[in-house]
Amino acid sequence: MLLRPLPRHFGWLTPAAAVLALALVLGFAAFRYSEDHGIDALIERGRQRLDLYEASLEREIDKYAFFPATLGLERDVVDLFLNGGPERVAAVNHYLEQLNQRAGTLTIYVLDASGHVVATSNWNRPDSFLGEDLTYRSYFGDAIAGRNGRFFGIGTTRGEPGYYLSSPILIDGKRQGVAVVKVSLEQLEQSWTTVEAPVFVTDENGIVILASVPSWKFTAVRQLDDAVRSELVRSLHYNARPLPPLGLHTEQVLRRGHAELVELDRPREEAAPVFPVSGRFVTQTEPLSGNGWTLTVLSPYGDVAAKAWTQAALAAIGGGFLAILTVALNQRRSRVRERLKAREALQRAHDELELKVEERTRTLKAAQDELIHAGKLAVIGQISAGLAHELNQPLAALQTLSDNTVKFLDRGMMEEAAGNLTLIGELVAHMGTLTSQLKSFARKSSGNPRPVRIGRVIENALLILSRHFARGGIKPEISVEPADVAVLADANRLEQILVNLTANALDALAGVAEPRLSFSVRRDGDRVQITVADNGHGLSEDARVHLFEPFFTTKETGGGLGLGLAISAGIARDFGGSLTAAECHEAGAAFVLDLAAADEKEA
Repeated sequence: MLLRPLPRHFGWLTPAAAVLALALVLGFAAFRYSEDHGIDALIERGRQRLDLYEASLEREIDKYAFFPATLGLERDVVDLFLNGGPERVAAVNHYLEQLNQRAGTLTIYVLDASGHVVATSNWNRPDSFLGEDLTYRSYFGDAIAGRNGRFFGIGTTRGEPGYYLSSPILIDGKRQGVAVVKVSLEQLEQSWTTVEAPVFVTDENGIVILASVPSWKFTAVRQLDDAVRSELVRSLHYNARPLPPLGLHTEQVLRRGHAELVELDRPREEAAPVFPVSGRFVTQTEPLSGNGWTLTVLSPYGDVAAKAWTQAALAAIGGGFLAILTVALNQRRSRVRERLKAREALQRAHDELELKVEERTRTLKAAQDELIHAGKLAVIGQISAGLAHELNQPLAALQTLSDNTVKFLDRGMMEEAAGNLTLIGELVAHMGTLTSQLKSFARKSSGNPRPVRIGRVIENALLILSRHFARGGIKPEISVEPADVAVLADANRLEQILVNLTANALDALAGVAEPRLSFSVRRDGDRVQITVADNGHGLSEDARVHLFEPFFTTKETGGGLGLGLAISAGIARDFGGSLTAAECHEAGAAFVLDLAAADEKEA
């Protein structure tokens, strides 16, 4: 979005207003989007929690749902209602006591048709229910009327809250009494204290009877008028508890998920270890079937609001920055063309420089190739004298053998002539091998690396210098492991390196009593080390410092140009390798050529 250039007399007023307006709009939009998305996520998780809590509550209650009805089938209970008597009361009391211990319930007792407790599991306690009149309890009225009773209240004897389940005792089709089981739901409540969001259950009167926060129990979620309070006091439903308001106030009915945004006002000292117990929440409710209860989950809204405000702030900052950037771009628009022109001029200069660099690089590469070739010719010049001697002897032998062959033919000595011709052929083949190898060494190569077998290159280098080995009485020691090891290089240039190193070693062995020259090839992972070592005069510390510098030589005047090692090191670098002088613990010198290993099958 680009703004048009502004008139001078407006100054910065209108751009500043535009920046502020854009920041506010983007901030508001980001807040609403983030809040809606966060509330949707809360509602989804709340729905899952409702299903989970409802299932756990119903499972806990259903464990005892048919328990009271089974008491009417017990023989001792039936006998008590038909015949009565202290002995039968004592028998049923002991039975109910044992049954209560095994079932883990709070109390089990039976009432006669007049609503008086005739037998109970707590018969031997000072606060026993035995003989109490419980006609005011709704669960008695429901059961004596033939229905199953369900009631959550606070006991009038011990003040202990619990869930009462009752069923009529039918004998010969007549309702003779009521069986009651009182169970505790505290264990279920304890499991709710470790969840991520608070939860509570209200009864038909809107009173919290179960809660993950203990201080919420027996508070009212809605206003109780005087008539309702009077009835609750009369029925001893909550045993004269004051039933203060929970402090839940609806702020907004959300348009989705049957949820509300509420404010919960609770004392500051009230706290829970896992979740907040006051502030703003998203509430969701679910009616429970069969008992008039309602399950409510409160999902904390604080994180959603904090995230929404953060997103709004980021959006406002981003929008303000975008607007400021747009204004700045408008004000600098007049200078863009000049910068583009300058950039085009700079690009042209850069392109010209690139062309010059490429041209000079090509020239340098050509000069380097010529230098490498000159190095080869220098080596050839050093060995030419020995090669001339190597060829003179076969040439003299050829002259003698050819003259004798003519004489043998004149005399008809065909067998002797054939023998001479065979010798002549062998001498010609030997001379051809020498000249072809020297020709191969002298030719220019592409320099492109490819897989090359080291053993073959060492053999070619030794063949070129074979006359020097014979003259010095030196038998080179060769160790290649594995035998078919290959490197990534140009065969001709790699051969030049080995010829240079070998020629230097031969010069260093001049005058040594027992000269030794060794070639060692070892593969180490994806690298190959080629070591050329001799027991010659060795290298001084000063020589090691300047060893690979051009035109540096330790030979006498006329013995060399000092380019062999410099050229060899440059060739090694071109192959991605290196050439170094190794430390020798004994006399002599050793050079290590390190190159990348290649696949032997491709060499």
